[in-house]
Amino acid sequence: MEIYLDNAATTRVCPEAAELAYKVMTEDYGNPGSTHAKGRAARAVLDAARKKTAALMGCSEKELVFTSGGTESDNMAIRGAAALLSRKGKHIISSAAEHDAVRRPLEQLQKEGFAVTVLSPDASGAVSPAAVRAALRPDTVLVSLMLVNNETGAVTDLAGVSRAIRESGAPALLHTDAVQGFGKIPFTPRSLGADLISVSGHKIHAPKGIGALYIRSGVKLPPLILGGGQENGLRSGTEPLPQIAAFGEAAALARASLAGAGARMTALRESCIQTLSAAIPDLAVLGGGAPHILSLSLPGYRSEVLMNYLEAEGIYVSRSSACKRGRRSHVLEAMGVPDRVIDGAIRVSFSRYTTAEECEAFCAALIRAREELYPSL
Repeated sequence: MEIYLDNAATTRVCPEAAELAYKVMTEDYGNPGSTHAKGRAARAVLDAARKKTAALMGCSEKELVFTSGGTESDNMAIRGAAALLSRKGKHIISSAAEHDAVRRPLEQLQKEGFAVTVLSPDASGAVSPAAVRAALRPDTVLVSLMLVNNETGAVTDLAGVSRAIRESGAPALLHTDAVQGFGKIPFTPRSLGADLISVSGHKIHAPKGIGALYIRSGVKLPPLILGGGQENGLRSGTEPLPQIAAFGEAAALARASLAGAGARMTALRESCIQTLSAAIPDLAVLGGGAPHILSLSLPGYRSEVLMNYLEAEGIYVSRSSACKRGRRSHVLEAMGVPDRVIDGAIRVSFSRYTTAEECEAFCAALIRAREELYPSL
């Protein structure tokens, strides 16, 4: 039996999204820019997908630009905001717990003359509004903070951050990488106070290679790709209609199940914590907040050894972000977690398809791994 518990890295494409993508590839395959019947049918598919995705985001369809995924959305937002507001200042605030899709563009902007204040996360992996408030300057033009941390599940109070920005009088735009929050916890751009929001399809059971960027009405980012003027002139190129259609369908399904799936994943998470804590007294739970991510550690153990044991039993978890490719977690380091705890950390992440039986099997296997691999600890 295969038990997949690495849904924060990617999710299985849901049947409804896969079926719609196939239909678009084989039936509604016209170019949305064409004016004949086939093109008009394709345009209807594109419009329907944008409407569904915007409904989950809680924004106007005109405020949503489709991209190739979260990384492109982050880059478009960060580099675009920096270019848009560079005359007002060259100071940016972010955190040491961000995904590399945020960290790397910021490093490049530093080379181009921007000053970047990197805040330390708290013990959960979140960043406090108070820390942002203390770092704001009259020349701060961008604050970029993750909504849900991809390794610990910590949720940052972006509404509080937004208030701090407004009260400071700084001209800063607020960007959030909401890849891990989209379709998992309820939010809207208004509830967050965010100007730019990055999301990705493959975290909500859509295919890889499709994402979106919310751009608040009135924010005029420069184009990322010049050409035929698709996506409001910001990202030219013929739209990848099968992926977009699948993304829209997955977004609609996520919206319909948001409350129920969130409650069920929270229950699964808590059940795992209770079961493992009872059997493993030194278990450490790292961070927390989002319903679908459980970061835990067996201090003194080796996470890669535990993962190999679990994989041999058909159970898939991760050590940290998939983009780290097995390297030590910079998020846990930034949180001040001791090396011994980091070295024994694994991330378990659920989806709306995860069952209680799968979680029970995972817990039993991890307990066995502890007993068989480290009988002296």
